[in-house]
Amino acid sequence: MENSVNPVHMKTIIFFCLLLCCAPAYAQINDEESRSWNEPVKPHRVIGNVYYVGAKEVSSFLIVTPKGHILLDSGFNETVPHIQKNVAQLGYRFEDIKILINSHAHYDHAGGFASLKQLTKATLVASRSDAELLARGGRNDFAWGDRFAFQPVTADKLIDDGDRIELDGVVLTAHFTPGHTKGATTWTTKVKDGAKEYDVVFVSSSSVPGYKLVGNEKYPTIVQDYERAFRVLRSLPCDVFLAPSSYFMLQKLKRLEAGEKSNPFIDPDGYRLYVERTEKAFRDELTRQSRK
Repeated sequence: MENSVNPVHMKTIIFFCLLLCCAPAYAQINDEESRSWNEPVKPHRVIGNVYYVGAKEVSSFLIVTPKGHILLDSGFNETVPHIQKNVAQLGYRFEDIKILINSHAHYDHAGGFASLKQLTKATLVASRSDAELLARGGRNDFAWGDRFAFQPVTADKLIDDGDRIELDGVVLTAHFTPGHTKGATTWTTKVKDGAKEYDVVFVSSSSVPGYKLVGNEKYPTIVQDYERAFRVLRSLPCDVFLAPSSYFMLQKLKRLEAGEKSNPFIDPDGYRLYVERTEKAFRDELTRQSRK
């Protein structure tokens, strides 16, 4: 009797073989720190219909509905197989991902979108500014130049501040919080869990990783954009705080696994502390650069 192979599985195998053949052009993980960020972790439910399907330090969230799913952030290109495995482990079909959204267009959060689009045929949604960076594959970045390039990908739908995306009753609203990238986007939604409804904030990064804030010719409005971002973040109601870099994600999961009855992801104080600390870091760096 001949062995049979599921055509869908064969298609996936062929795709990843081709991906490996092309790896030198878009290999992203070439250092020990990045490899540690991309270590696989067990998927888990965060709250309601929101699941964590990312790697150790690069987040990816699945929002599920009966008519298909939304995936926020891709991680590295090398994270995609982890996401695929995690979605299946949760009992959902990877091919049912219908919409892809992004927090910001850096290689560790957007580097896998080209692969995800090819595998799922999902619609990629992005802010106008970050869509340009996605289309360049991260090249000519205002801070990193071509250092962290990834496979270019074209957004299928461009969004403006305050735009919403909807899928089977799930509504996510885009809030532009620029600075970390010119089109960084924080997403909000409401999630029902039991009898309660919670405000969920998928915050984009607001860190200042060595950026030039004073006299930045490549990004003249960077200071004003960061200030706008913090105003927006402070204004958002938040019960559940989730971030693109896993930000205590694994620690909170361990608390759940240890039998903690209250959901540690319901963390409005943690959100306020995150905003306060990152804003202080920004203002301290701005003061330091202004004194030079």
